[in-house]
Amino acid sequence: MNYPLTRRRFLQTACLAVAWRSYAPASSGPEFNIGITTNTRGGWEKDLIKSFRESAEVGYRAVETFYSYVLPYWDKPEEMQMILAEFKLRFVTVSNGAPMAMQFEDPSVADRIIDEHVKLVRWIKGFGCTHLKINTGQRRPEGTTDADLRQMTKTMNELGKRISDEGLKFGVHAHLWTQLQDRKEIDQLMDLTDPRHVYMVLDTGHINMAGIDPVELTKVYTGRIVEFHLKDCKPEDRGGHKGPLPKREGYADKGKRIFYELGKGGVDFPSILSILKRKRWKGWLTVELDSTDTTPRESAAQSKKYLHEVLGLTL
Repeated sequence: MNYPLTRRRFLQTACLAVAWRSYAPASSGPEFNIGITTNTRGGWEKDLIKSFRESAEVGYRAVETFYSYVLPYWDKPEEMQMILAEFKLRFVTVSNGAPMAMQFEDPSVADRIIDEHVKLVRWIKGFGCTHLKINTGQRRPEGTTDADLRQMTKTMNELGKRISDEGLKFGVHAHLWTQLQDRKEIDQLMDLTDPRHVYMVLDTGHINMAGIDPVELTKVYTGRIVEFHLKDCKPEDRGGHKGPLPKREGYADKGKRIFYELGKGGVDFPSILSILKRKRWKGWLTVELDSTDTTPRESAAQSKKYLHEVLGLTL
């Protein structure tokens, strides 16, 4: 799909973009906005436009992607506005990622991390995003030390304050095989960071497979959670995976996946939703799937069906 940027075309789509930036996706209540990440391996990982188009065709009204996918539009955001408007989509957020600096435990790159992430915040702010979601860098063989966590929280506190000054929230995503992975690290990070400026993105799949019960973590940190990534696991992993930590190699291959479409049975989504409703939580519920055994479109539709029929949520 080509988008020749004539003046008339720009003015038309700019009006649409403004409308969609202020649009809150329909939901079953005032608490939840619902979106989907669009980098599912098996068909979406190399085609941003296809991922947006098929997400919209399934019925999603908001999409989340990564820094590397928007780089071609970094200096021409009006073209991205046109694409989103064409599909009647808005951004949930745009996550950090390579080639950005992400080694939060390294004091020598702290200034670069802050500078690059603030620039990303200012870019997504133009699309009406209300928070930045970030991953930390690749986990080192020796793991994450207490000294690492102290430096990570120092940088995150400063970055979080800068993001708050921009009018957005800062959400840190715990993720297998990264600097922030297990319960001890999550608790330390939450304890050492300023709750006014540093929040959490709770990924139900990564939390579960790290041996943590996502229901219990939701209950403890409801007020610090700005977004959920919703993915499921095998039924035997319900309440937190009990075996060895999964290996990264091959985890997303067909027949070897550890993350699944909603409804597989490994995550107790009704209990999570009950907590959020009881505590009147407001934020994003973002469907995510790292890979698929069928097609990303079919997997997205399957998760949508679960949202509708089991959780009673509408997009």
